[in-house]
Amino acid sequence: MANMQQVHAVTARRDGDRANVHASRVLAVVVLATAALLTAAGPARATTYKWTDEKGVVHYSDKMPPEAVDKASVQLNKEGIPIKRTEKVPTPEERRAVEQEEERQRQAAKQREEIARRDRALVASYTSEAEIDLARNRALQTINSAIQSSLSFSEQLSKRKTELAARKAESQGKPMATALDRELESIDAELARQADLIAQKKREVSAITAKYDADKNRWRELVASKAAFEPAKSASAATSSGATATPGASAPKK
Repeated sequence: MANMQQVHAVTARRDGDRANVHASRVLAVVVLATAALLTAAGPARATTYKWTDEKGVVHYSDKMPPEAVDKASVQLNKEGIPIKRTEKVPTPEERRAVEQEEERQRQAAKQREEIARRDRALVASYTSEAEIDLARNRALQTINSAIQSSLSFSEQLSKRKTELAARKAESQGKPMATALDRELESIDAELARQADLIAQKKREVSAITAKYDADKNRWRELVASKAAFEPAKSASAATSSGATATPGASAPKK
């Protein structure tokens, strides 16, 4: 009886092994067939592009159409996760606008640096408002001297013109009248030139006065700002020093 049970057990194991081998063969055939079908159908789409047209409609495609290659797009993997973003290609007008804005920012930065440079020079050049007034008066002294010189010369020319006009009135019909006319014309031309020179120098006086007035106002602002900054800086330093002191420390006894 025991022998028969052993025979049945061996037979069952043999049948099970044969079934497992058959199942493995069937699974291999299925895998090969699936691979063949996938190969025949072409590679699976692994990338999707997301883009928006001019009307604001969102599109999904496995490749970017020619009319949309210059638009912004997002590349998605097969799980729908963004892996790459492509910005919209700017138009010539947009590029010019960007370039103009960059140039504007460069000029603004240059202007700020120039203002900072002038501020440093202003603070370094003067220690009081009286020094600014003294520098202004020195700059105006030469110009005022030129104005006074031109006024004196014009006054002399005017006197000479008056004399020549009187002589011309006395010499009506005489040959010397022509020479007097030529000299009078020369005096008039010189008087006009001196008047232009005086007007120019007065404009220079106004410009210099305005410059030093602006320098004085700016100097006041910078000095006031520095004076306000110093106490805050000292308070901050004192706070930092107190924070690092040993807690509970007391002054030494005398």
